Amino acid sequence: MPIKWRNCLSLLNKNTDESRLKHYAAAASVATALLLTLIKAAAAFVTGSLSVLSSMIDSMGDVFSSVVTFVAVHYAEKPLTCNHRYGYGKAEAVSALVQAAFISGSAFFILYEAVYRLIHPVILTHTAVGIGVMIIGMIFTALLVCFQRYIIKRVKSQAIEADSKHYVIDFISNGTVLLSLLIIRHFNWQWFDMAAATLVSGYLIFTAWHIARNALSEITDKEADNEIKAKIIQAVLATEGVKGYHDLRSRLSGNRLFLEIHLELDGNLSLFAAHEIAEKAEKAITDVCPQAQAIIHQDPHGLSEKRIDDDIIGPCTL
Repeated sequence: MPIKWRNCLSLLNKNTDESRLKHYAAAASVATALLLTLIKAAAAFVTGSLSVLSSMIDSMGDVFSSVVTFVAVHYAEKPLTCNHRYGYGKAEAVSALVQAAFISGSAFFILYEAVYRLIHPVILTHTAVGIGVMIIGMIFTALLVCFQRYIIKRVKSQAIEADSKHYVIDFISNGTVLLSLLIIRHFNWQWFDMAAATLVSGYLIFTAWHIARNALSEITDKEADNEIKAKIIQAVLATEGVKGYHDLRSRLSGNRLFLEIHLELDGNLSLFAAHEIAEKAEKAITDVCPQAQAIIHQDPHGLSEKRIDDDIIGPCTL
C-alpha cells in the first residue's frame, strides 16, 4: 500500500484507535481490581491482619472506581450533541473526583480500625499466606500500571491517568503490607501491622487530595498551563498579518483544549482578508497544540474597548 494511503487510513482510524485503547485500559483495571479483592479478602480472613484488610478494602474500592472509570471513558467519547456542543470530556474529571472520594473514605476506615486494634489487640496468624498473596498482588498491579502507562503515552485521559496513579499507590501500599507481614513473621512485632496500616492510610489521603485537586481544576475551568499558552501565543504572533492579541482564555474538557482569542489586525483589511489571517492563526494553534479548538475574533489594531483582560483579578504571567 502506498505511504500516502497508509497515512490517510492512519488519520481516519486515529480517534477509533484512541477510544479502543482507553477501553482496554479501563477493562484491564476492572479485571485486576476484582482479582486482587478476592485474593486479599481470603488472605485477610486467614491472617487477621489489619494491613492486609486495609489493602483489601482499597482493592474493593478500586473495583468501584475502575467501573466508574470504564463508564466515564465510554461516556467521554460520546460525539457532540445539540445539548453538549463541547462534548462530554469532563466526565473523566468527574470520574477522578469519585475515585478521590473512595480513596479517602477507605483511608479513614483504615485509621478507625487501627485505633480500635490499638485498644483491642489482635494476634496475627498464618502470615506466610498473606506474604504470598501480597507478592501476587504486587506482580499483577505492576503489570497493570505498565499497561496503563503505555496507554497514557499514546492517549491523553485524565480518568486513566488518575486510575494509574491510584494503582502505583496500591503497589507501594502492598509493599508496605508485605514488609509488615515479614517483620511480624520474623520478629513478632504485632504493633507494626497497625503502624503499616496507618502509613498506608496517610498516603491514600494525600493521593486522594492530589487527584481531587486536578479534577476540580478541570471542572472549574482552570486555564491551560502557561507553557502551552506561551507556545500558542508565539504561534499566533508569528502569523503574517497579526499585529497583536488580547482576551486569550482557555479551558480543558477531557483531552480537548478550548480556546478563545481576539486577534488585532489592520482595520483597513477586507472581511475576506481578515478571515484568511484568522484561518492561518487557527492552523498555527493546532500545529503546536493538536487537541485545541480555537474560537477567534478579529479586532482592528489599536481599537479602544472594554476587554475581559481588564476584569481579571490578580497578576497574570501571560
